Amino acid sequence: MRVKLQVLLRRCLSSSIEMNTILITGASSGFGFATAKHFLEQGWRVIALARREEKLLSLSAKEGQLIVVPCDVRDVKELEEKLTPILETTSLDCLFNNAGLALEKVSVEDGSLELWKTMIETNIQGLLYVSKLVIPYLKKQKQGNIINVSSIAGREAYEGGNVYGATKAAVALLSKSMRIELAPYGIKVSDIAPGAADTEFSLVRFHQDGEKAKQVYTGYTPLMAQDIANVVWFLCNLPPHVCIQEMVVMPTAQPEAKVVFKKN
Repeated sequence: MRVKLQVLLRRCLSSSIEMNTILITGASSGFGFATAKHFLEQGWRVIALARREEKLLSLSAKEGQLIVVPCDVRDVKELEEKLTPILETTSLDCLFNNAGLALEKVSVEDGSLELWKTMIETNIQGLLYVSKLVIPYLKKQKQGNIINVSSIAGREAYEGGNVYGATKAAVALLSKSMRIELAPYGIKVSDIAPGAADTEFSLVRFHQDGEKAKQVYTGYTPLMAQDIANVVWFLCNLPPHVCIQEMVVMPTAQPEAKVVFKKN
């Protein structure tokens, strides 16, 4: 794997055209996949990181634009092995900490210890592991963006959203702390908190129950993955002196987490 990655890096970095570069976690679906596709279309180099390599390879890109990193953000040793050679040879403009998931919607009493562990390790620890690896390189550059994905669930509690919401509240607070720590180095930290979005999110939460997932988005127009890709693009193209710290992005029909106006 290391040899294959080194060959790929040489090909990517031998391009005579200087490219802006974004590292996207959770790039195999939803917000991550849409954002990777959008940035590739705009001529950026994309470092696409996710567990499902086949999905990452389905991204269409010109020679030298796409670096595929099959990896689980929960595995800090694998992250170090695969990301370090890339970070040492590639100037990074943005880290999009997108990897995250919800795995149930039940009371604390009925919650699964194993599912709690997976959500906490992915949504909090995974973000921390990737950020810890990337931040020293951004500090050397004295510039760059870190864009974290929290959720409206981390700001407004709703029934059954307990542990997932708690992990996203942690992301929101971590974003504030990172912003304070990194501002002296010219590094921006933004937190995007989306509302209801029609991605694989509900399919994962309801364990591939397609009918149950579909009901979440029936009767109104939810956010689409491309909507968040557009937001990330906007944040990455602001002047260096402008940092949008927090963005709550909701469907028009959802004025708050627990209220959705649906058509009959």
